[in-house]
Amino acid sequence: MLNSRIPGRNFLFVPGPTNLPDRIVRAMSVASEDHRSPTFPDLVKPLFPGLKKVFGTEKGHAFIFPASGTGGWEAAITNTLSPGDKVLAQRFGQFSHLWIDLCKRHGLEVVVQEREWGTGNDPELIEETLKADKNHEIKAVLATHNETATGVTSDIAAVRRAMDNAKHPALLFVDGVSSVASLEFKMDEWGVDVIVSGSQKGFMLPAGLLLMAASQKAVDAGKSNSGRRAYFEFRDMIAQNANGYFPYTPSVPLLYGLKESLSILFEEGLDQVYKRHHHLAEGCRAAVAAWGLKCCAKEPKWNSDTVTAIVVPEGYDAAKVIETAYKRYNLALGAGLSEVAGKVFRIGHLGDLNELMLLGAIAGAEMAMLDNGIKVTPGSGVAAAQAVYRANPMLKM
Repeated sequence: MLNSRIPGRNFLFVPGPTNLPDRIVRAMSVASEDHRSPTFPDLVKPLFPGLKKVFGTEKGHAFIFPASGTGGWEAAITNTLSPGDKVLAQRFGQFSHLWIDLCKRHGLEVVVQEREWGTGNDPELIEETLKADKNHEIKAVLATHNETATGVTSDIAAVRRAMDNAKHPALLFVDGVSSVASLEFKMDEWGVDVIVSGSQKGFMLPAGLLLMAASQKAVDAGKSNSGRRAYFEFRDMIAQNANGYFPYTPSVPLLYGLKESLSILFEEGLDQVYKRHHHLAEGCRAAVAAWGLKCCAKEPKWNSDTVTAIVVPEGYDAAKVIETAYKRYNLALGAGLSEVAGKVFRIGHLGDLNELMLLGAIAGAEMAMLDNGIKVTPGSGVAAAQAVYRANPMLKM
């Protein structure tokens, strides 16, 4: 049976794009309008302080580009660095790998530190490397906050402490595409110079908006290489945004969606958003344990609260589980990428969802595994997740 013929809504449980709340869908259903009109700033100006609140910054500059998170990686390096500059990055998943690849394409020298997939950033190794860089040739440290491919979250505050301990002036760039608006982020407190995110995950929007923030130090770093970008120029954005406009045509429906997204986040309360994501993730991890399987994250300290990557037993193909879930049960699960292709499937649990929605995904994954001969006890994962959700009183009633 083909997925498109199954009645009911598709259960979207990839780690992005995420489910669109009906409020956001309605907010984006707007007629075209003049993005140079005298009233357009009424929509635009409030978006920036809202974004800064989500990013955890009062000092930084917030940006809204019509792009994706990959554009944010490019904006970060082209606004602050020049070809030949040296950066430090640790590779422990597909998205940390892709950021490294992008830097190389821009002519940067990347000091790559390989880490086991299923682990995250190693602050001690970063500190050791920076201390050895006596001439301060390393201009930036690239840190992936949440590695979507493996379901791993790293401690960004610890990375900053390592940089401070080394007394090194490098900039700190963070990929927060699958963490911001779902996991706590404190740009100012953690000393982050550039944070990159996107609209299609915690912000509960379609893909198409690059949402990011940069410190004044990062903005100032671009003054020496102003000829290297046009579309992603921070200073053009700052000048135009101050009056409520953009240097070029923005995605107006997505801006209305972002306005509604921020309202939803603040109505729930950011602290409650973070608690809800942890609560939902704990139930998913309980299901994995009840199945007798393991998460791709090597230790509990690495567990992500936005996505769980589940390792299938030796001899089984995770891609088959994903295909069965989609074609038979109308459930979209995340695929394993690169080194973990065929070895893991991923359940995304971020954005607009609740316990019953995630229980549906857990049930569907369980059935798809059984259909592919993986020996799990029917109902075990669902029961384990239910026990977590029924026992945990942290959610507001």
